[in-house]
Amino acid sequence: MAQRLALQRLLSLPARGPSHGRAFGTSAGLRSTFNVQDGSDFQDRVVNSPKPVVVDFHAQWCGPCKILGPRLEKLVSKLDGKVMMAKVDIDDHTDLAIEYEVSAVPTVLAMKNGDVVDKFVGIKDEDQLEAFLKKLIGA
Repeated sequence: MAQRLALQRLLSLPARGPSHGRAFGTSAGLRSTFNVQDGSDFQDRVVNSPKPVVVDFHAQWCGPCKILGPRLEKLVSKLDGKVMMAKVDIDDHTDLAIEYEVSAVPTVLAMKNGDVVDKFVGIKDEDQLEAFLKKLIGA
């Protein structure tokens, strides 16, 4: 009942004009991270990406993934678009996990020009992640 009332209130709010833009902002960090939708999306946004891409193979049930994912996203967002981050749920995209030989989660791949250039399995601290990312972008 409370959800229905909240939804009714939301729907009754006056519409914003074009000068106000979107109701929800998007930071550069959010734009540099995306969820892979399917194999074709992976091909377009990861394999064919002109920028280096960090691919986070994870699962909803994976405890270490829930720690690593946000930590990695934060560091990627600090790189101001020099690298992208693709999130791949292995339960939704088993074919990609098999293709990239993911046998445990979290598994993180560093990809450049469609090729895997580096990889790690398991959780890492921020210093290790920074070194991983710097190596990928050549900094």
